Amino acid sequence: MHLTAAARTPALRDLIRYDLPASLVVFLVALPLSLGIAIASDAPVMAGLIAAVIGGIVAGALGGSALQVSGPAAGLTVVVAELVASVGWKVTCLITVGAGILQIVFGLSRIAQSALAIAPVVVHAMLAGIGVTIALQQIHVLLGATSQSSAIENVLALPGSISSVQLPELLIGGLVIVTMIVWPKLPAGVRKIPGPLAAITLATVVALIAGLNIDRITLNGDFFDAISLPELPSGNWGAVALGVVTVALIASVESLLSAVAVDKMHTGPRCDFNRELLGQGSANILSGLAGGLPVTGVIVRSSTNVASGARTRASAVLHGVWVLVFAVLLTGLVEQIPMAALAGLLVMIGVQLVKIAHITMARRTGDLLVYLTTIATVVFLNLLEGVAIGLALAVIIVVWRVVRAGITSEPFGAPGSRQWAVRITGSMSFLSLPRLSKALSIVPGGAHVTLTIDADFLDNAAGEMIADWRRAHEAGGGTVAVEELGKARLADAPVAPPKRHPVSSTLVGFTPWKEKSRSPVDPAEPATLRTLKSGIAEYHRDAADFMRELMTGLSDGQDPDTLFLTCSDSRLVPNVITSSGPGDLFTVRNVGNLVPTDASTDVSVAAALEFAVGHLGVSSIVVCGHSGCGAMNGLLADTPPAGAVGEWLANATPSLAAFRSGHPAGRSAAEAGYGPADQLAIVNVAIQVQTLQRHPLVGRAIADGMVRVVGLFFDIASAKVIEVSTTAVSIPA
Repeated sequence: MHLTAAARTPALRDLIRYDLPASLVVFLVALPLSLGIAIASDAPVMAGLIAAVIGGIVAGALGGSALQVSGPAAGLTVVVAELVASVGWKVTCLITVGAGILQIVFGLSRIAQSALAIAPVVVHAMLAGIGVTIALQQIHVLLGATSQSSAIENVLALPGSISSVQLPELLIGGLVIVTMIVWPKLPAGVRKIPGPLAAITLATVVALIAGLNIDRITLNGDFFDAISLPELPSGNWGAVALGVVTVALIASVESLLSAVAVDKMHTGPRCDFNRELLGQGSANILSGLAGGLPVTGVIVRSSTNVASGARTRASAVLHGVWVLVFAVLLTGLVEQIPMAALAGLLVMIGVQLVKIAHITMARRTGDLLVYLTTIATVVFLNLLEGVAIGLALAVIIVVWRVVRAGITSEPFGAPGSRQWAVRITGSMSFLSLPRLSKALSIVPGGAHVTLTIDADFLDNAAGEMIADWRRAHEAGGGTVAVEELGKARLADAPVAPPKRHPVSSTLVGFTPWKEKSRSPVDPAEPATLRTLKSGIAEYHRDAADFMRELMTGLSDGQDPDTLFLTCSDSRLVPNVITSSGPGDLFTVRNVGNLVPTDASTDVSVAAALEFAVGHLGVSSIVVCGHSGCGAMNGLLADTPPAGAVGEWLANATPSLAAFRSGHPAGRSAAEAGYGPADQLAIVNVAIQVQTLQRHPLVGRAIADGMVRVVGLFFDIASAKVIEVSTTAVSIPA
């Protein structure tokens, strides 16, 4: 018993310390929002409080997200208002029950993640459209007029409402808007009071002190009087069924997206999405049976919960308890709140649903058309049609992006050389035939053509067009050299169904010449330098424009971060293994990556050190060796290399001596499974690092904290870069 009590004590202490204060803050945020959402939904005011109580307690206790807080949400106001207008409030409650049952079916069938397949841009635009609709409705109440039944009517009636504005309502609603705008800029101590609560309280107090004769919230009975069972419809079952599906889908998607966002805000347990739908469904069933609004996970309350320090689901449950206590004991306070104050709050809620960050992201990712279309259709048609149109457009754009190949056709090379480059990238299907035909038709007869195909998908129709054009072009005296860089091959198109292959990650200057199926562009060209010239032509055709952008700001000077001393071996590409670009590395290469200590032997490395450290001010120096090094094999050979190579490798004598005497880096390399030549290569890196550390110029820079010297080893077989210290090697996982 003592162990059980001891185990419970920390949990109870954490609840009192973290969850209890957080629940009070969330309650203060949820209270005015629940009232405002009920009014915007054309539902009884108490329906918002009923939904807040049940959403907090039931969804908080049963849901899959520990820190998500549920209740009535702005995202369903338009749907609920349309349902209330078409089938009545009691039938709308029945629809909420049906939506909850459908959500439980979703959760039991374990398809919750499928709801996340809806394009986020459509969800963001849907919420923005709802925000615009709410703002258009409530701006009339703010002006002392009556909102209309549709967005178009609200827009058309706006001039009349402005011309007949009621000053008291405008002042009270405007006070709420100004307070909410200013509140985030106030000192942190003041901002401990939630902005919506502060704005509504201030507006209510001002209206009471000034004795303004304006409309206030009217409650028909107390909390328990508002609890009532739903009713069956007298007809129009199609609208009821459509309402059930609409509410269930929107509530599920909004709850799951909110749960995903909440998971990003904390490091605690991750959300169980299927359980979350079970909790949301249970809450909606009870809310509908009790006469409450539909319930969803609400990001505003949830983010407040996390920011307030909540640790467990107890905070969400307690917030529902506080709403219940208020609704039962303090409803008289609610009736003092001016309608214009809640209108100002709802206008701000609507405006805040249109997020600049979402618009910027849509523009940056090419989804702005989907975003704007979804908003427009949600506002001026209805929510379900708007979302459906937005999703359809998003799918069309995705399909277009997937099947649309990049096709270019242009001349290159010296004037009069009659050389043309045709490049095809992406997915090639019959859908691309018109553009492919146009690109091929502009190539003049008799031209020498390089046809580069970097495709992940190529069907027979596209392959047949390319083959027919090639035969006709070659019959007319031209030549066609085909380079197939992607996995989809022309030869496979007529013999098997097309398959999707990953597009090759070919980088100009990275794919070895020998791996390219390149044939000469001009058969008359001599073999000397043919591969090099073809590579240069490919660079001008495919990469020069991109390189020109990278070189912006580098034409007048360099400011590299690192001096990179490495071997001359052709298999070692410094910029690739360090993910660096132009202007990052000041590179010095020699056979065996050596630092001569005798200036009479060679001064090129000393000159590079002096320039890099003394003039360019590099912050690090790297010595990088590699496996399979010919210089190291030469040092271990029974007969040392003769001539200039032998003279140069004399600079590695200290490395060979250290290896033979059992240098720690060599022993570490042996334990890692490397052979003698690679062990020597690693020891050589360690010795060259030590040599640099003793160099007068480098040593002073190290002592001043200006430069670090690092050793690396590139394992060609595994393509791993290994760090080498003066005593050991560090093998990455």
